Amino acid sequence: MTTKSKITVAAEIAAPVNQVWTAYNSPRHIVKWNCASPDWHSPSATNELEPGGSFSYRMEAKDGSMGFDFEGVFQEVKPNELVSYVMGDGRGAEVVFEDKGDKTLVTVTFDAEEMNSEEMQREGWQSILDNFKKHVEGFQHDSMHFEIEIDAPVSKVFDIMLSDETYRDWTEAFHPGSYFQGDWTKGSKILFLGPGGPDGKEGGMVSRIADRVTNKYISIEHLGLYADGKEITEGPEVAGFDGATENYSFVDLGGKTLLKIDMESGGEYKEMFEQMWPKALQRLKEICEQ
Repeated sequence: MTTKSKITVAAEIAAPVNQVWTAYNSPRHIVKWNCASPDWHSPSATNELEPGGSFSYRMEAKDGSMGFDFEGVFQEVKPNELVSYVMGDGRGAEVVFEDKGDKTLVTVTFDAEEMNSEEMQREGWQSILDNFKKHVEGFQHDSMHFEIEIDAPVSKVFDIMLSDETYRDWTEAFHPGSYFQGDWTKGSKILFLGPGGPDGKEGGMVSRIADRVTNKYISIEHLGLYADGKEITEGPEVAGFDGATENYSFVDLGGKTLLKIDMESGGEYKEMFEQMWPKALQRLKEICEQ
C-alpha cells in the first residue's frame, strides 16, 4: 500500500480566531478569496459545515476558458480549532486554527495528488491561503472584538446569555426593552427587537443562527432590518451590513469562562457598539456570578 505524500502550507493572519474561522468556512466569504491568482475566481460556494456534510466550491478562470468544482465531505468540525475533509478524489485535508490573541495561525495539510509536482501544488494552495489572509485583514478596520472573564462555568454562562429572561436583562445596555423572537437553533431565523421611538413601534435586526455548538460557539448572520412590522432584507438600508456576522466563543478556564465576542462589521453603529458591548458584558458577568 502506497502512503500519500502530505503537503503543508500556513499563514499568520492579523485577526481574532472567531473572524478567521467564519471567513474560512462561510460561503459568503469563500467566494471572495478562494482563488490562487487574479485571473481566477470562485463564483459560487455551498457547504454543510458538520461531520458528514458536503461542500462544493466552484473555481473558474474569469475568461470562462476552464473551471472545476472543488468538492468533498467534512469529517471533523471543531469551531475555531479544526476542520478536516475528504476531497472528491479521496484525498484528505486538515485545517488547524491556532488562537494567538489578536492573530490566528492557519495551517493546512493535505494529501498530494500525482498529476502535478508537489512544488506546484504547494505554491497553488499557499497562494489561495495568502489570498484568504489578504481578504480577512482587509475588513479588520471595521471589525470589533470584546472579551470578558466570568467566574462561572461555561454551561451556566451559555444558558444565561441565551435564555429569554436573562437575555432581556443583560441587553438592557443596548436598548431598554430588548428581546429576541425565535430560537438559537442552528439554521433558524431570529429577530433581535426592541421598542422604537415615540410611536413605540418595534424595530431591530433580522438574523439567522449560522452555527451553534452548545457551550462552545455561536455564529449569528445578520440579514436585514425589522421596521414598521416588516422585514427589510434588500435595498440600500441594509447594503452596509447584510451578511455580516457576530460570533461568540466560550472558552473553558477550568470552572471559569472566557467569553469572546467578534463582530465582523459595525458600520455606522460601530462607535455605539464599542460603548455598549463592554457594559452589556459586565452586566452578563454580574448575573452569571450571582
